[in-house]
Amino acid sequence: MNKTVNQRAWWFVLPVVLLVAFNAVIPLMTVVNYSVQESFGSNMFFWSGVRWFEEVLRSERFHSALLRQLGFTFLILAIEVPLGLAIALAMPRRGPWVSVCLVLMALPLLIPWNVVGAMWNIMALPTIGLLSEIVHGLGFDYNYTRDPTAAWFTVVLMDVWHWTSLVVLLCYAGLVSIPDAYYQAAKIDGARPWAVFRYIQLPKLRYVLTIAILLRFMDSFMIYTEVVVLTGGGPGTATTFLSIDLVKTALGQFDLGPAAAMSLVYFLIILLMSWLFYTLMMRNEAR
Repeated sequence: MNKTVNQRAWWFVLPVVLLVAFNAVIPLMTVVNYSVQESFGSNMFFWSGVRWFEEVLRSERFHSALLRQLGFTFLILAIEVPLGLAIALAMPRRGPWVSVCLVLMALPLLIPWNVVGAMWNIMALPTIGLLSEIVHGLGFDYNYTRDPTAAWFTVVLMDVWHWTSLVVLLCYAGLVSIPDAYYQAAKIDGARPWAVFRYIQLPKLRYVLTIAILLRFMDSFMIYTEVVVLTGGGPGTATTFLSIDLVKTALGQFDLGPAAAMSLVYFLIILLMSWLFYTLMMRNEAR
């Protein structure tokens, strides 16, 4: 007996497909189109092949921005993932303080990115900023508008304040999902806190940590608004990451061909490195 298949369900999926096509596929094809053409005034375009890709890949400006971006991303991961895990381990599992801690952790994530940059810009002002006064009080010369080291310190501190909460919430969700039976067995065996963390909590958090690392990698690799509002990519080009350099090329210089080629290279780098992160972590999990 043949079972009748109702194909009308596809009509419910069609709006989503059209929305994805409009918001993702069509803009992507437009960027690809710009990346292989030379544009002139009066909306005139001429075929240029892979010329813009060659220029981008050979450009020292692109290499410098990429190195700054990689350095920032790996520095962020090295700070936020361990710090977020440590805060999640220190948070209470039961009682009235659970809600208070969760709300406090969620607050930085609710603030718009441009507002975050403006807040830290005010706090880090060389003469009247609270952060500036604290750093000067510790005996350090601090001026993020002139010193590249101070600018990097401010940008990293801002990102850690803004996004560590995401890692905390993910890790906390993973911790509270561990059954109490594991802790009871460890208590009976006389396991110390380090043994509980190493053999119970950390193995159970591997998938959560994988998600946290991937999310923070992609977000930090595409950071733009906060840094533009805070430093504008300066002093000089000290905090000009790939996203900022791309916008300067596209809107500042109006070089649409090179900007389109750079954006595609940028996208492929994020895709490749995210795939490498995921593959390595899943391979370690399988072992």
